[in-house]
Amino acid sequence: MDFAFDARTEELRAQLLTFMDAYVYPAEAVAHEQRAGLASPWQTPPVVEDLKAEARRQGLWNLFLPDAEHGAGLTNLQYAPLAEITGRSPQLAPTATNCAAPDTGNMEVLAQFGNEAQRGQWLEPLLAGQIRSAFAMTEPEVASSDATNITTRIEREGDEYVITGRKWYISGAMHPDCKIFIVMGKTDPDGADIRRQQSMVLVPRDTPGVTVERAMQVFGYEDHYHGGHAEVVFDHARVPVANLIGEEGGGFAIAQARLGPGRIHHCMRLIGMAERAIELMCRRAASRFAFGKALAQQGVVQNWIADARVAVEQLRLLVLKTAWMMDTVGNRGAHTEIQAIKIATPRTVVGILDRAIQLHGAGGVSQDFPLAELYAGARTLMLADGPDEVHQRSLARRELKKYL
Repeated sequence: MDFAFDARTEELRAQLLTFMDAYVYPAEAVAHEQRAGLASPWQTPPVVEDLKAEARRQGLWNLFLPDAEHGAGLTNLQYAPLAEITGRSPQLAPTATNCAAPDTGNMEVLAQFGNEAQRGQWLEPLLAGQIRSAFAMTEPEVASSDATNITTRIEREGDEYVITGRKWYISGAMHPDCKIFIVMGKTDPDGADIRRQQSMVLVPRDTPGVTVERAMQVFGYEDHYHGGHAEVVFDHARVPVANLIGEEGGGFAIAQARLGPGRIHHCMRLIGMAERAIELMCRRAASRFAFGKALAQQGVVQNWIADARVAVEQLRLLVLKTAWMMDTVGNRGAHTEIQAIKIATPRTVVGILDRAIQLHGAGGVSQDFPLAELYAGARTLMLADGPDEVHQRSLARRELKKYL
């Protein structure tokens, strides 16, 4: 087995690490200060636009897309260590490199399933970082962990679709540059095949009948850098039939195709978050003293750091194996591995961040360190893209099928 990164990956890693040190980490405090002076908290701090311009100038742009026509042409295995690096500053680095969710998944959907007109109107400006987007799937009135529960209606009337429903935790929808929603709803609610009842349509944000009602908080955070998470109402919003993505009844399959890469991207970045936490733990332990000696000399602290290092190395190998399998046998062939990393990575990183917070004392839950916000983000990923229990259920069924 070859555990080395190839030449292109090593080159991009070195370039991205330099970019993080020279531009991203120094911009964290600047962005926080600039945001306080903005007319709206959802506006982008000027330093973020500076980061985007520099990343694009350096070619550190759209690294996530394996499609060489639209993206960097990297495989999942090549992109994995790069996403890990950006995960060390999840508020800034993914956006700076145009690799932030939910835009990444939406771009993948448009690149894979969109027609030429849809790609020209929406994919191209997304690839250029000129607009943002949102993916409207989750609903407050049903258990959205089972996507077949979705109740939003997409009804055809002549040459238009009429969308009616309520969505929430729609990431990116509060951002003023969010111009387009990909909306999942039912075009055939009584269809015999429950996985062919759903479709996806493109709904411009300024469509009459579309109302962004409120921002949803996550552990008290509004997640401004990612454009927030909104509750959105579609009240008989009308769009042309040409806004259908793919075919009627294809929504469930498109959602699965979208969520596979999204899950591994989240796990890659989570490892970067864990690495940032370990670094902060070590610095804190070496610089703080209690009961006559440095925290680094306390056995319990040493155990926390050792356990964190072991866990991160295990997770990284599993994520890299999953990326390799997605490249070689496809998302369906790597289904077990994708579910395994989705289960293991968030819960493990939450534990590491929890210890890092504990080691920092009151500072750990403050705004002076990134740990509390990192914790909120990591804990949320135990729910996002399907809660852990759904993946455990599916994974267990696949294992049991061999014996039943």
